[in-house]
Amino acid sequence: MDRDKIRELLERVRAGKVSVEEAMFALRTLPYEDIGFAVTDRHRSLRTGYPEAVFCAGKTIEQIAAIVDRLAEGHRIIMATKASEEIFRAVVAVRPEAVYRPEGRLILIGTMPEPVSEKTVLVVTAGTSDIPIAEEAAITAEAMGNRVKRIFDVGVAGIHRLFDRVGDLARANVLVVAAGMDGALPSIVGGLVDRPVIAVPTSVGYGASFNGLAPLLTMLNTCAPGVAVVNIDNGFGAGFLAGMINRMGG
Repeated sequence: MDRDKIRELLERVRAGKVSVEEAMFALRTLPYEDIGFAVTDRHRSLRTGYPEAVFCAGKTIEQIAAIVDRLAEGHRIIMATKASEEIFRAVVAVRPEAVYRPEGRLILIGTMPEPVSEKTVLVVTAGTSDIPIAEEAAITAEAMGNRVKRIFDVGVAGIHRLFDRVGDLARANVLVVAAGMDGALPSIVGGLVDRPVIAVPTSVGYGASFNGLAPLLTMLNTCAPGVAVVNIDNGFGAGFLAGMINRMGG
């Protein structure tokens, strides 16, 4: 929806020809911009209430910079996921306010919101090698206005490390658990808490882990109730789902 159509819609609202509710629905469902190689969704945050994200993998650096630049005009906060420092240099050239979070391979444009409640998303990793995916989840949830805490390197190879943090697990409202190798940690956490657990298989591991397929299958076969599973290395998806769950009910 271009500016002329928005102006026309506002005039119709003022004239009483369109209700405010109908106008809001039109604004939420229609606006986008065709920039040739992409059709950018300018009002996703208006429809969903959450930040817009750009998946960088598979796109050229020039495409990413152009997409982010256009989206930043219509969104309070933009995230670019799976981003390298090279991509960040191109983005910051067009959006100087951009910030790179290398621990999660994320680019952020805009002001991070304050947490809307005391409820907490807890992000847990089996090993240190899982931290980049876990940080992608944690930063995503924070960008959605959630309070996030982190517990890293408490995997099954030294399970006593996890048991020392049971109190922290119990106090969380929703948990994200990232693990590679055998992928067993989410099942253990799921058996210790009465909260939703979002399992994230990572591509960390030796040959027989098949780049995350082995932990993915382990997590899908969990016998612990209340455990949901996202795709391999999908920290963004896990953080987004955790953030939505955490904000339900105010």
